[in-house]
Amino acid sequence: MKTMTVQGVELILSQPTQMALDWVGEPEVKRQLEAAWLILSNDDVPMSPRVIGKPGIGKTTLAYAVARSYSDNVYLLQCTVDTRPEDLLITPVIGEDQRIRYHASPLVSAMLTGGVCILDEGNRMGEKSWASLAPLLDMRRYVESLVAGIKIPAHPDFRLAVTMNDDASTFDVPDYIQSRLQPQIALGFPDAEAELEILKVNVPEAPDEVLKLVNAFLQRSHEENKPYTTRDGVNISRYAVKLLHFEQHGVQDAVEQALQQTLGTAAHGFFVEEVMAPPEVVLKPLEVLLLGSPHEIEFIAEADLLEADLDEDLDEDLDALELNAEELALLEDDDDELDEV
Repeated sequence: MKTMTVQGVELILSQPTQMALDWVGEPEVKRQLEAAWLILSNDDVPMSPRVIGKPGIGKTTLAYAVARSYSDNVYLLQCTVDTRPEDLLITPVIGEDQRIRYHASPLVSAMLTGGVCILDEGNRMGEKSWASLAPLLDMRRYVESLVAGIKIPAHPDFRLAVTMNDDASTFDVPDYIQSRLQPQIALGFPDAEAELEILKVNVPEAPDEVLKLVNAFLQRSHEENKPYTTRDGVNISRYAVKLLHFEQHGVQDAVEQALQQTLGTAAHGFFVEEVMAPPEVVLKPLEVLLLGSPHEIEFIAEADLLEADLDEDLDEDLDALELNAEELALLEDDDDELDEV
């Protein structure tokens, strides 16, 4: 248990977060985050970016992977609607000797050690909690704890990032905080190749057939603006592999069952209709104008086949007639020879 003393008050530090996470997605967003945290001179300070995107597409993974390249002390703080200012800063607790002791939050621990703090899902917090961080997010770079009665300056190497979900279950971040959380780094859905690689990294024991089916489902859902994410794909793949372990399912059946039990009936129906169904013939407007509708084209095709069959039958009949004519000519020649005799 590490401690530090600030203005005569002993603070018990939080433990850094240890995770085996690597960024596999788009390298451009990684470069943007690295640029935001870059320190160019002694007078420069790192920026405090916000990473925005749909839930489950890798915002925290991106921030953590980049943070580990800057420091071994990376702290994650999960924000909720119930997060209070003291939860972000310092919390008083009663020790074994019945004395009050002060626990530094992951954010304050990162400030004191020169580490990196990631506020995960920051836009789930209310304005009162954000207000306590306002001086930290500008050039002042400190926070004040009313509970402990101290002002805590940030280490020069301290860095902060905030991940924010782009959904309806969040609060509007106050404008004076938004202006401090810059730049904005938008993270979108990965393309097919990158998403398949993400699945392989997260579920290395999965057969290629499973990953390709799940990847096809995810890509089709992105095209149709469905709410299914890469995290969902990882969970589907993991469960499908476990089902296959009992050797009672084929690959497709395992994926379908995993998908239905993970995302529900609607997602399963979407998979069956959009991924496993045979592709429809899509005609361009000019083709429809020249050839007609698909039903008309099908009727024409059937008519052509019928006409071809009739032509073939007619050819056979003509061949038969020609053969009969030749036989008749031979018979007539035989009759003439008999008459001469």
